[in-house]
Amino acid sequence: MTKQRTTVLAVANQKGGVAKTTSVASIGAALAELGQKVLLVDLDPQACLTFSLGIDPEDLELSVHQVLTKGLDPTEVILATEDGVDLLPATIELARAEADLLTRTGREHVVRGVIEDLADKGAGYDWVLLDCPPSLGVLTVAALTAADGVLIPLQCETLSHRGVGQLLDTVHDVRRFTNKDLAVWGVLPTLYDGRTTHSRTVLETISETYDLEVVEPPIPKTIKFAEAPAAGRSILSTSRSSKGAKAYREVAANLVTRSRRPKRAKR
Repeated sequence: MTKQRTTVLAVANQKGGVAKTTSVASIGAALAELGQKVLLVDLDPQACLTFSLGIDPEDLELSVHQVLTKGLDPTEVILATEDGVDLLPATIELARAEADLLTRTGREHVVRGVIEDLADKGAGYDWVLLDCPPSLGVLTVAALTAADGVLIPLQCETLSHRGVGQLLDTVHDVRRFTNKDLAVWGVLPTLYDGRTTHSRTVLETISETYDLEVVEPPIPKTIKFAEAPAAGRSILSTSRSSKGAKAYREVAANLVTRSRRPKRAKR
């Protein structure tokens, strides 16, 4: 019997405030609407993804921290959410993981090991989305080592893309040492205001400067996104017909198409 193919996508940008966690939650929910079985992994010690899906990190005794540092079985920690996705949650304890893993041999492979463990147990996920912390430390490198591709959410504002070069340097190192098949799937424009030429110009600059694909459509700036985490659901549940929800549904459909593409030369 052939083992099911799981697409592992790291969502990373070491700059905060780019709607990274919102994108993970919303794309995950949109993939679930398409009938995909989805696991979201919260690798950010701030646990924003966990909170935004209606789970209070302070109520959790077990989290991804014990899975990564103590070898706890991930199936004991994974939670089902109302958005139709499974979640490997985080707590503030994860802040210690960087230090705990720093001296460990093979630390870059801890996230990959968890995903392989789940596959061996027949978890059957079509997608695993990794919400990376806003840094280029051990956890982000481990996520990139586990991933087929990396998606870079980017706020359409001047200077917001200054960290992209650093992230691409890290991707280059990961390809050299721990994951030669890692592909950059592109930039996801967020907080986009289509009424301004400024947003459009920033987008064009990114595409030209880094020779990166732009994942369409851009995610519009809307107050609806701020309301969703407070409700403990993604925008696809709290504001189903909003422009933001529609945009994330389109992005998810485009990512599914992208995942079926034959592998090509990496950027």
